[in-house]
Amino acid sequence: MSMGSRGCVVVVTGLSGAGKSTALHALEDLGYYCVDNLPTPVSKQTVDVCEASGIHRVGLGIDVRVGAFLGDATAALDQIATAEREVVVLFLDASDEVLLRRFGETRRPHPLSKGSARGTQPAAADVLEGLRLERERLAPLRARAAIEIDTSQISVHELRRRVIARLGPGRAEQPRMETRILTFGFKYGLPIDANLVFDVRFLDNPYFVPELRALSGTDAAVRQFIADNPDAQAFVQKTEDLLAFLLPRYEAEGKSYLTIAVGCTGGRHRSVALAVEIAERVGKKTALPITVVHRDVGRTDMMTNVGRAAERA
Repeated sequence: MSMGSRGCVVVVTGLSGAGKSTALHALEDLGYYCVDNLPTPVSKQTVDVCEASGIHRVGLGIDVRVGAFLGDATAALDQIATAEREVVVLFLDASDEVLLRRFGETRRPHPLSKGSARGTQPAAADVLEGLRLERERLAPLRARAAIEIDTSQISVHELRRRVIARLGPGRAEQPRMETRILTFGFKYGLPIDANLVFDVRFLDNPYFVPELRALSGTDAAVRQFIADNPDAQAFVQKTEDLLAFLLPRYEAEGKSYLTIAVGCTGGRHRSVALAVEIAERVGKKTALPITVVHRDVGRTDMMTNVGRAAERA
């Protein structure tokens, strides 16, 4: 579904445990400003304020948690919809059996159970009764739904893909997985956020070449020194092939970002040069956005050691 140039409000609703949080997160990834569990009487004012601030895509989470306000939901949608603003209702459902299992796994009470229900609405004796009441109260919103997704047999990643496919712009404009190649020195510790780690300490170290020691892997002389090593050439080729295979599959699984760490002893020469080369090759092959960050290339203790070595020479 293409939203075109009109403003758009997507109302995410449905059964508790059916995946509304996942759907709202997917909308946020698409650039929507999302508000969950908003009382329906202030929904129009919220959308108006957003548009006045230049925000023309808004996601609203509306379900039984709003209590007595739910009865005004359809009237609120009528007020929000205008000739310049489209309102799309996304309804998420799942079988009672699946929802019961999900509640059992999270150990959270149903929003309509005793102790959780708000206002003057009657409370449910158990989760199954809560689901029955919830379906009744959501019936008017379901009747307005332009999109219905049953999440009984799909993963959160598949739900995210379906939301993006139905509510995103054209496929070419959809957010791509952001890949970061991070260089580091093992002597300073492994990056804690790395998804993949490559160790290139098996290659000859330019640090032990006097004319290259004070340079870094961004300098042409260091890059050429490393490129002349057949083992470095083989490593780059094999890593390119591996990442060209993995990255599209990580993206298809629903990953929003990926960090690939490439390390050498000090994070100054080998890892830096190779990361730049790998990023250029894999970026061209996959058309994914890839950035390179050098964590340790400017470490002061490294520069101090270089200075002391020069003094001793």
